[in-house]
Amino acid sequence: MTTPSFAELDALPTEALRERAFAKARERHDLRFYWSVLRHLPDSDEAATLDGAPNSIGPTVDEAVALWRELEGRDLGEQEPLLRAAFIDYLSK
Repeated sequence: MTTPSFAELDALPTEALRERAFAKARERHDLRFYWSVLRHLPDSDEAATLDGAPNSIGPTVDEAVALWRELEGRDLGEQEPLLRAAFIDYLSK
């Protein structure tokens, strides 16, 4: 499987990029990617408490998934370009 080009990825809507990046992160068990995304979401004060400490991974993953589902489909506001860039960067690697 070849890595899509920047132009191919940039042509996709943000939600499609998110779905692909999250699928890749799930496949890799890459919690750091999720935390980096959650820190940049608008109205995500709860994300500040998601530190990913090894002793809190269980509840933290549940909280992260719940937070994302709550924000899914909402306007990402000023953070959308940053999130798009993060998704494209992650998918390009």
